Amino acid sequence: MDIKRAKQEIKDSIEAYLAKDEFGEYRIPSIRQRPILLMGPPGIGKTQIMEQIAKECRIGLVAYTITHHTRQSAVGLPFIKEKVYGGQEFSVTEYTMSEIIASVYEKIEQTKIKEGILFIDEINCVSETLAPTMLQFLQGKTFGNQKVPEGWIIVAAGNPPEYNKSVREFDVVTLDRLKKIDIEADFDVWKEYAYKQGLHQAVISYLELRKENFYRIETTVDGKFFATARGWEDLSELIQVYESLHKTVDRDVVYQYIQHRMIAKDFANYLELYYKYKKDYGIEDILRGEWDTATLQKMKAAPFDEHLSIVNLLNGRLSELFEACYMTDAYVTKLYEYLIYYRENRVTAMLEDIWHLAEKDLEEFKASELLTRREELTLKRVIASLERFSMSIKGELFIGDGAFDEVKALFEQEVNVREDEIAYTSATLQNVFHFMEDAFGESQEMVAFITELNANYYSIWFIKENGCDQYYRYNKGLMFDERQQDIVRQMEDVEEILNRGIK
Repeated sequence: MDIKRAKQEIKDSIEAYLAKDEFGEYRIPSIRQRPILLMGPPGIGKTQIMEQIAKECRIGLVAYTITHHTRQSAVGLPFIKEKVYGGQEFSVTEYTMSEIIASVYEKIEQTKIKEGILFIDEINCVSETLAPTMLQFLQGKTFGNQKVPEGWIIVAAGNPPEYNKSVREFDVVTLDRLKKIDIEADFDVWKEYAYKQGLHQAVISYLELRKENFYRIETTVDGKFFATARGWEDLSELIQVYESLHKTVDRDVVYQYIQHRMIAKDFANYLELYYKYKKDYGIEDILRGEWDTATLQKMKAAPFDEHLSIVNLLNGRLSELFEACYMTDAYVTKLYEYLIYYRENRVTAMLEDIWHLAEKDLEEFKASELLTRREELTLKRVIASLERFSMSIKGELFIGDGAFDEVKALFEQEVNVREDEIAYTSATLQNVFHFMEDAFGESQEMVAFITELNANYYSIWFIKENGCDQYYRYNKGLMFDERQQDIVRQMEDVEEILNRGIK
């Protein structure tokens, strides 16, 4: 199954495993909770989805790559203990607590969260000395003589044998005690994630055109060559930083992440064209609603693959605006929550106290490790505003509700900034629709544009919250099934041209 479905399956299992009866006991006893085994190729995001699941389920996470451990660190160190059996004293070997189990208890102490996931990666690639311990762990939920704490669910991940020479097959006895989920790479599912994470539009648009290059692992006489989801995501991050530093991402840089020479060369060429089209067609002018007849004529004379590149460039810039609006809205909403608390407690608390309360909340959330990166950025932005508001009114003399009225006025300025940002983004979206109508009309290019809007979490959020008549009209009026088939056929033609060009 695809990784999105696998993620939901795991979340459903966790919800079932952690469900309690009226007496506070787990409805499925710990001993009957089957460990979850994710089996799939490397680099498709198994670790990332565990991090997402832990945050979304508000539970802890301890992750280990088991191949980095020896038997001693996994099981514990032996020591001799004197015991009496039947009136006789014997020397018995016992073990200190497993490093892995100790990490679970440390996580509980650190986060104050008593339930969580113990994630063991590459579990079927352990050394020969550690293999029996892993079987004991999966079957009895223990490392050495230490059990996994109650409320902690075991999730393991492994690679099929064709991807790793060190793989050990599990026997039927072990497999019969696991909840096994086979997962595979799926670009369409990954694309949703890519938009939500704000990956570079050039990466998304290239892979939309060349889906077969999203995940490839090949073994040749010269060695292994591969492209993985992890590689594309890390490359995207580098491109974004390189752009801010005015550095060039060439074929050699791409190959450091996409270790498949043909794909690295192909993407580097695509990225160069991506930047060229951005400049040649004046993408920023189009976003402002400024284009002339010469631009339209040049566009209409260009081949279909060039049209798609322009559509992707426009979608990429719009995606940045949609995401910025989303973040601003989240910030204003969170700031409002703290100011409501201030309003209700202003007799006993000053605004400075609310500012420090937000700082304390941030530290507690960070300690619990439940904050996403965007939630952390939002809360930091709220803290900065509360500090600014507090400094603005500090030392002023106010009568009655004067201080609150001043804070309210400062907050209204933030609301106005949000409204201006939404208005600018709405106008930009309309400009792009007008350009698309002038340049292409109701065409495959318009289908591609609407399709990408529908795939983007932030564009769907923005349009749902703020509306867009043109989007609704085209989304309803275009016959997507038929037109998408046409666009797929044309993309395949473009792909053949690209293939010929890189040989």
